[in-house]
Order: sequence, then structure tokens, then C-alpha cells
Amino acid sequence: MSNASDQAYLELRARILSGALAPGEQLKEEELAELCGVSRTPVRDAMRRLEAELFIRRTDGQRSFVAEWSLADIEEVFALRRMLEGHAVRLAAQRVQPEQITQFHAINAALAEALAGVEVDVAGFLAANARFHSLILDIAASERLAGLLGRLVLQPVVHQTALAYDRKQLERSLSEHIEITTALEHHDPDWAEALMSAHIRRAFYAYAEQG
Repeated sequence: MSNASDQAYLELRARILSGALAPGEQLKEEELAELCGVSRTPVRDAMRRLEAELFIRRTDGQRSFVAEWSLADIEEVFALRRMLEGHAVRLAAQRVQPEQITQFHAINAALAEALAGVEVDVAGFLAANARFHSLILDIAASERLAGLLGRLVLQPVVHQTALAYDRKQLERSLSEHIEITTALEHHDPDWAEALMSAHIRRAFYAYAEQG
């Protein structure tokens, strides 16, 4: 894929994730090309990629729109995440090394630091949260699993759920990360999987209760 196509893809994905391009909004190639500062061909390539990743839907009439999600769609995304991340953390619990446990503790410290101020450092919390889940995938060492999960965790509903957390919910999330770390430290795959499943299920209800 060309640099121009990558540029258009990253720009459009970021705008969908932030809500600047809203669910249900029609997407026109010529307007998006101007927005991204590229020609229509890279935009077309980017839109095909975003359609494959479920950010965009195309109608029978070949018009494109930002994907809209029903609550049932969203619940399915979180259910798939529970299964896949549950499997990942099981593998990680069996393979984790002491130096990686140290990394988990450092990430948890960064999460706590993001919550320590008068105002929550939401961006810092989300960045550390992403590192936590990414480290689990790295330790699980399954490219197939990483590819499947990558498509799910980038979905707008997942991103928006995290952004909507209040301090209490973020503190609960940190507590769950600490528990998962303890389960990994004890090399207990059943415990780690149960904690991860509950962690993601709670995230779904946090999203559902926003509406």
C-alpha cells in the first residue's frame, strides 16, 4: 500500500474513532480526498481497507457510510474479545517470565499514576492499558490470535467505551489489571482467564449503560 493510501487510512480511521466522522455519516470520495490531502485513488484504497475492518459499510447502491452498531453487534464484539483475550491470557499464564511480570507491575504503576492527579490523565491511562493487553498478546506468541484481536480492539465502540469511563470505573479497571497480574505471576491459566472474562464483560456493560 502506498504512503498516500496509508495516510488516508490513518486519517479516516482516527476521525471515525474520535467521532469526527459520525456513525451513519455518508462518505464521499472527493470530500475525503480533500480532507486527507490526497487524490481519490488512495482514498478508495483506504476505504476498502476500512470496510474490511468493519469501520465502513457499503450499500447495494455502492454508497459508503460510517458503520453503525446495534447493541447486539456491540455485545458480539465484546463476547469475541472475551473468548480471544481469555485464550491469550491462558497462554500467557503458562509462558510468562519473571522479567515480564516486572513489566506488568511497571504498567500498573503507570495506570495508577494516570489516576493520581486532580484530573485523570485519560490519554495516559489508555496508553498504559493498551500496553498491558499488548504485552499479554506478545507473551501468548500467537500471530493468528494477535491478528484476530487487533481487528476487534480497534473498533470504535471499544475505543469509545474506554473514553467514557469515569474515575471510579478507571480505578476498578486498574484493580482488575493488578489481579490479572497476580494470576499471571502464579502461572494460573484458569484464574487469569476468569479475571479477563469478567474484565471485558464489565467493559461491555459500561458501554451499554451509556445509552
